[in-house]
Amino acid sequence: MSLTFPRAWRDTLVAVVAGFAVMTAVAAAGLACAGAGDLPGGAFPRVVAAVVVMAAGGSVEVSGGAGMLAGADASLSVLPLSVSLAGALTAGCLFLRPLRHHAVVRTGELLGRAARLTLLWLVALTVFALLARQTFGLATGDSPLGEIGELLDSAPTVGFRADLPATLAFGLLWILGLLLISLLVSRRAPLPPELLRFHTAVRPAAFATTVLLLAYVALALAAGLVVAVTQGHAARTMAVLLLGLPNLAWLALTLGIGGAWNGRVEGPFGLPMPQLLDQVLRGPDLSTIDVASLAQRDSRAWWLVAVAAVLLLGTGVLAAVRSPARVPAWRHALHLAVALALATLTVCLLARVQAQFGLSILGIGDADGLGGTVELTPSLWRTTALALLWGAVAGFLGALLARPLRHRGPAETTPPS
Repeated sequence: MSLTFPRAWRDTLVAVVAGFAVMTAVAAAGLACAGAGDLPGGAFPRVVAAVVVMAAGGSVEVSGGAGMLAGADASLSVLPLSVSLAGALTAGCLFLRPLRHHAVVRTGELLGRAARLTLLWLVALTVFALLARQTFGLATGDSPLGEIGELLDSAPTVGFRADLPATLAFGLLWILGLLLISLLVSRRAPLPPELLRFHTAVRPAAFATTVLLLAYVALALAAGLVVAVTQGHAARTMAVLLLGLPNLAWLALTLGIGGAWNGRVEGPFGLPMPQLLDQVLRGPDLSTIDVASLAQRDSRAWWLVAVAAVLLLGTGVLAAVRSPARVPAWRHALHLAVALALATLTVCLLARVQAQFGLSILGIGDADGLGGTVELTPSLWRTTALALLWGAVAGFLGALLARPLRHRGPAETTPPS
């Protein structure tokens, strides 16, 4: 027992440290490509910490003002999913690695491993949240706010700080969700005996859906690298890839299945997205983004539907191949429909963006050039309902196509060791 206890904590510590190290490296590289390395006052490490906090589900508040002269209306809600995905893959794999040689695992042991990782994860998240705070001065040029600020020696500022209670609350949900998803998608990770009956029903569809999401990220990465090499602005493109690649990749998935998003972009700020999307969103009123609205500007948007159809059919085949041969096609359809709908709902909640900043002089409107709004929210019911339909069709057709490929045998009814 004296040897097992320290080893269990050591494995957990490795998973937590590696997860945060990977997130820090990806966030730092992305911010460096975006030009954040030139921020004054040695603020770069604190900005990196803030991005890591947001990537781990935390909350970062934005504030600003100019003493008694001006007030600020600021909010920021965005998840840098490239950073999140990197940390999730690292921590999830290392969490499951010590269990790979077990056929089954006791419920108490599994809960103990999860509790240790959750505790250390929240400790590390607290450290990053305490680092994630900084205040910057704003260059106002010849605006009235700048002139009044110079007169009264009260320059406008903007800053950010992590909201520690909210960060720990959402961070807890983030890490628990990660551990649950890791167990659902892993074929080899052992389950407690009382949960073995869910292996056939849940794991093949969950694994196939995860592969679908990662396939979209891989395709978007390849496209992004081509753009970086051939279209110029390589640093800006790499910043998008390193900070928000899944945001765009999974947006393409939801649009390809017929989903829709509502949003707008106002002011000098914008979303890290292709110019076509920015053009559709740019304006004072909410705009609807779907394949039809994009195709009005560029007919190549219809390729999103073709890519979705091909990849979803492959997802259905993969889920069926990983299931026992005795499972009927209608049940494959049900399993994949539920898995894809839940994945789409999660993607919609994670990929939405809402950011606003404005400085007003003595409460009388926004200062020119210092205000902006960026908003992108999903049409949840439409997108999730279509994911349910696409999942059912892909699951049924995939089961039919996979019949010659499946390995029949009783060994498939329980998880392999």
